[in-house]
This record gives sequence, structure tokens and C-alpha cells, in this order.
Amino acid sequence: MSTLGTSLAAGSQAAAAGASSAAGSQVQAADDVRELLLSTTADASDPSTPLSAPDLRLLIDRLRLRSDRLHASALSFAASNRGALANALLRAASAADSSASFKSSLDSALAPLASSPDLSDLRALADRLLAARRELAERQDHLAAASTIASLASRLREARAAASPLDRAAAVAELKTLLIDPDRSGSGQDDPVVFGLLRSDWEQLVDELQVGLGKNVEECVEFAPEGGKVVVRATPRGHSGGSHGVELPVALQALETIDALGYGMAKIADTMMKHVLVPAISYIQVSVIEEGGPEHSVSVLSVVPSEEIKDNKDGSNLYSRIIDVIKFVCKFICMENSKWVQYFAKLTWPRISDLVITHFLSKAVPNEASKLIEFQDVVRSTVEFENKLRTMMFLSPDRKDGKLTQFVDDVEVHFAVRKRSEILVKARNILVQYDYDSPLESGDQGGSVVDLLFQPEKCFTSKSALLVMKLVHGALKDASLSSARVAKEFCFAARDVLLLYKAIVPVQLEKQFDSLSQVAAIVHNDFYHLSQEILGLAFQYRADFPSDLQKQVVFVDLAPIFSQMADAVLRRQIQLAVDTVSEAIDGAEGFQNTHQPQHYESAKFSIEQVVFILEKIRIMWESILPRSTYRKSMCHVLGSVFSRITRDMLLIDDMAAEETLQLQGLIHLALENLSSLFLSLVENDDDSTKFLDHDTWIQLDGILPSLKKFRKLAELLDMSLKSITACWESGDLARCGFTSSEVQNFIKAIFADSPLRKECLGWIVRTPA
Repeated sequence: MSTLGTSLAAGSQAAAAGASSAAGSQVQAADDVRELLLSTTADASDPSTPLSAPDLRLLIDRLRLRSDRLHASALSFAASNRGALANALLRAASAADSSASFKSSLDSALAPLASSPDLSDLRALADRLLAARRELAERQDHLAAASTIASLASRLREARAAASPLDRAAAVAELKTLLIDPDRSGSGQDDPVVFGLLRSDWEQLVDELQVGLGKNVEECVEFAPEGGKVVVRATPRGHSGGSHGVELPVALQALETIDALGYGMAKIADTMMKHVLVPAISYIQVSVIEEGGPEHSVSVLSVVPSEEIKDNKDGSNLYSRIIDVIKFVCKFICMENSKWVQYFAKLTWPRISDLVITHFLSKAVPNEASKLIEFQDVVRSTVEFENKLRTMMFLSPDRKDGKLTQFVDDVEVHFAVRKRSEILVKARNILVQYDYDSPLESGDQGGSVVDLLFQPEKCFTSKSALLVMKLVHGALKDASLSSARVAKEFCFAARDVLLLYKAIVPVQLEKQFDSLSQVAAIVHNDFYHLSQEILGLAFQYRADFPSDLQKQVVFVDLAPIFSQMADAVLRRQIQLAVDTVSEAIDGAEGFQNTHQPQHYESAKFSIEQVVFILEKIRIMWESILPRSTYRKSMCHVLGSVFSRITRDMLLIDDMAAEETLQLQGLIHLALENLSSLFLSLVENDDDSTKFLDHDTWIQLDGILPSLKKFRKLAELLDMSLKSITACWESGDLARCGFTSSEVQNFIKAIFADSPLRKECLGWIVRTPA
């Protein structure tokens, strides 16, 4: 059909080319005749001019001559292109034959349609043809599947019947590629059920083969506890062949063929690790003894404990024992097979390296930086040990599994990490074991007065804070003398010690912070002292740190934290003091009706309680807190006390004459009994001064404005109306902190209503403060 179409197309193209060529020839002939006429007569351009007889004869002659030349040219062209013209004629003949054949086939195909005007029969015929073809394809597929199943079943039976484990393993490996789809992990939900049964049968065969070979390996490599020996036999005891009684190399080779070498090698690795390598690394002497017999080749590795053997410091004896064991395994178990040796190494090397690190290398890490040089012998022997294992193909040559070498290369870091842990343990023990119940005792459990680094003052600091800071300074001194990696760990240890103090102490002493206690004042000092010391660390050590750490390691960020915690502890104690004193003042019931004995005694007891509490606070704080902190804190408490008592007394709306004297007496009582406290607040160059003089009161009035008002109130209780008015007009009362409304209410409470009182009140109202 394709050839026929091509021929028809070629014929059509040839016909079109012929027509075009004929038309071109006609046009060319007309042009040639016109040229001959022009050359024959001068007026040939006029079509109406008739030709003469001579002209016609001349034209005929010229046409004949032209025809002869064309005939000769055509013959010459045909002769020179004979082959091409012959091929063209053959193709034309073939196209004609193909056209005739196509016409005959088309007539035969269309013959059934001559009697039927519609195409329904043709469509039904085509559908039946397609259905038949599909059915034929399905039967062919079923036949192929049945043939494949029969072949697989036959090969499975042959594999089971194979006498040699190697042959059986090879057959199983070949069937794996046919039954297991790696992309679907061996399961095919769309496969026929029979394939699933065949796959299950194959998996059962693999399991049987694997278990049998594994048992064979166990029987070849046994541990004899009575003699402390690992016995390796070429064939299992009591077997001379059979399914399980094969030689050890054959069993391992068969396991390798079915991709189960790790299963068999794992049993060997467990036996060697448990009974040989663990004791060998634990410093028990191991000797290798080879024994042979006529029927069975037997090799024995004896594990002989000995108390006399001692390992040298570089670990070469330990490494030698391990190499002896691995040589035995490589020679008598792995048979110098590099792949088997690598399997064994994969199963044992992680455990071997961990044991060596635990029992030897970690203990060999020096405790002092000066002994790091001596550790180089351990580094050298460890590198030689791993290189020896690489020559035995036990370790890969790319050094990815050089765990021991990596450990000894990082010994400086291990040393620093150990020191860091030791420093933190010491710090924790100091903080947990320190007794804050008796902090002022002398000796190891006491404290001492220290100078503040950035303040011209001293404060009492607990022994725990001093020891913690000693650890910090020791770590930073070691950092200054160490390499960058070690120095970094020491610096982190110093930070961790400070953070440990911050984490433990507030929680440990939380109950003491809920009440007025000397412990809270000491903890405030500790935090304050540590904040000052932290600020100084950069000035003391940064210049000595390795250049890489000078910008990385900082401590200044911790100073504000410790300072804030010190302020928080102090604020809490000050608030507790204020609350305690306020509760004592509440017992005076506003100092009302003190002219009555019962109320006076109650007010007096309240004042005595206030004095007692304040004196107790003075005793707790004065010897502990820094001088400036003590003055500031005590002034805050006293300010609240005097303000509260003054306010309560000024709120009394009616005072009898006797009552004013009683209130004045209570004020004097408080001032007299607080004299020692007042003296502790002023700067006095003469230590022999034990009383309050005029200059002392001036200092006190400057730092305690509420005390000045309190003392002035005592004077007002004994002054006349005019004197009070004069004091207001002079501004003395305003300078003491009195307001206009307070003075007016005070006058109304003491003096009865009269024209003088009204006049004085008017003067007070009109006179600005």
C-alpha cells in the first residue's frame, strides 16, 4: 500500500512536469519562429504584411536547419544520460503495475459493500477481529506466566535438592532476582497468588539455609569456659558433611552469597567480644596457640588471666593484645578474606573503640596542663595501632573510622572538659554544703570582710562566695596559660560557676528571704561583691587570653544580673522591715486619747516596739552591709517610720492639754532610745563621740527630712498659738515639711475656737508656704 502510494505520487509529479515542459516548449518555439521572421524580412514586425515566396523558402530552410541541430542535441543528451533515463522508465513501469494491483485489492475489499448500503456489518466484523486479537494476547500471556511459574517451581525444587550449600545458595541468589522486586521490597499486591506462594516458599528456603549455616558457624567457633579458650574448627564437631556439617569458609561463603554474611558473622563477633576482647582490654593477658590434628584442623585462642601483667603508660601492650586477637580472627575465621574481615570489623570496632576509650584513653588524659606533653606517647602508639589495623584491612584506608585517633587528637579538649566538670563539681559542693545559719563564725565555714573592687568600701562576704570567686580566678588563670581550645573551656567553666551560684543560692535560701534575717543581708553582699568582681575580670585576664578568644569570651553581661539580684534581695528586706515596723505602729491606734492611762501605755509600748525592731535591724545590717548601702537602707526605713508616726499624730482632731504633753513625751522617748542608731548614720571623725550634738542633728536632718519634721512636731506640741503662727510666717515649718492644711488642722485640734485662733488661721492661709 505504501509503495503504491509512492508510485502514484511519483506518476503525478512526472505528469505535471511533462505538461509544464510541453507548455514551455510551445512558448520557446513561438519565440524562435518570431526571431526567424525578424531576421528574414525587415517588416516582419507587422502581422498584416504578407510573406513573399523567397521569404517562405528561406524560412523553411532555416527551420529545417534548426530541427536538425535540435535532433542532434537530443540524441547526444540521450546517449550521455542513458542510465538515468532507463531507471526513470523502470520506475514508471513499476508505478503502473502497483497502481493496477492497488486497484484490484481495493475492488476486492469493497466487494462486500456492494450489496449492503450501510457500514454496520463492517463495524461488527472489525470489533470481532479486535476481540479475537485481545483474547489471543491474553492466552499467550497466561501461557507465558504458566511457563514461568513452572520454571520457577522447578528451580525451587532443584535448589532444595542441591547437596552443596554453595550450590543451594547460588540457586537462591538467582531466584531472588526473579521473585523479589527491589522497588517494592519483595511484595507485589498485583501479582498472581501463585507468585506469592512461590515467594513465600523461597523466603522459607532462605530462612532454613540461613539458620542452618548460622548454626554451622556457631559449632565451628565455640568458647570453652573450662579452659578459657576460643576453639575454631574447620568443620563442626561430629559432622563430616551434610546440610550443616560444612567447613567454616564454605558456610561463610554461602552466607555471603545469600546476603546474610552479617547474620553469621554477628555470632562470631558476639563470641569474640564477650569472651576475648572485653577481657583483653580489661588488662587480662591473651596468648594465641595453634593446634592441628590429622582429621580436623583446630585453632585455639587461649584467654589466660594474670595479675602480674602491667600495661605501660602509652598503651602499647593493650594495643598489642587487641592486634593478636584480630590477627587470629583474620587468619583462622575470615581466612584472609578482606570482605569478611571488614564485616567483622563493622560489628566489633565500635565496641572495641568505646572500651579502649573508657578503660584506657579517658583515664590517661592528664589532670594538669603541664602533663599534656607526656600524653604524646599515647597519641603515637594509638596512631600506630590504627595504622596497623588498616594494613590488616580491618579498618578502611579513608580514616573515617579512626575514632581513637580523633579522641587523642582532641585530648586538649578532653582535658579541658574534665577540668570544667571538676570545677563545676567543686562549685556545687561549696554552695550546697555551706552553712548560712552561722555565717559570722570564724574558720572555714565563716566569712570575711573584703574590699569592693569599684567602691571605696568594705563589706562582709560569705565563705562560699569567696571560694566560688577563687574557682573563677583559677579557671581564668589556667585559660591565660592554655591554647585557644582549652582556654575556651576554662572560660566557659568560669561562667558556669557564676551561673551555678545564681541558680542555687536564691532557691536554697528562699525561706530566709521571707523574713528579716542576717542571711539575706549576706547574700545581698555576695551578689554585690560578685558583680564588682565580674566587672574586673576583663581588665585582669582579657589581655592574657589567646587572641582568638579576646572578643569571644565576655563576662560583663553577667555583672548587671548579679547587681540586680543584690538589689532585689535588699529591696525585699527593706520592705519587710517597713511592714514589720508599721505593724508595731498600728498597735498605738493612731495615738488617740493618750491622756488616758490605758491608751498612753498602749502608745508607749508601740514606740518601744518600734525602737526595738529598728535596733535589731541596725545590729543585723550595720556590720554586714557596705556603709553607703546601710545608710541608704536604714534611712529609707526610718523615713517611713517617722512619716507614719507624724502623720498619725497630725490626724488627731482634738487634743487636750495633758494629751499634748503625753505625745511630746512619746516623741522624746523614741528619739532618746534611737540615739545609737542615729550615730551609726552620720559621718563622725571623732570615734569617741557617743552622744548627739548640734552638728550631728544637722547631719541627720539633712539625710532624714522626716526626722526633722518629727522633731519639730515635738516642739509644736509645747508652743503657743502665736508662736506657731510666727513659725509658719517665718517659713520654718515649711522647711521642716509641714503643709498649710496640716498646720491649720493642728491648731484647730489643740486650741479652742476664738477670735485669736481665727485671726491666726487667716494669717496662715494668706501666708504662702
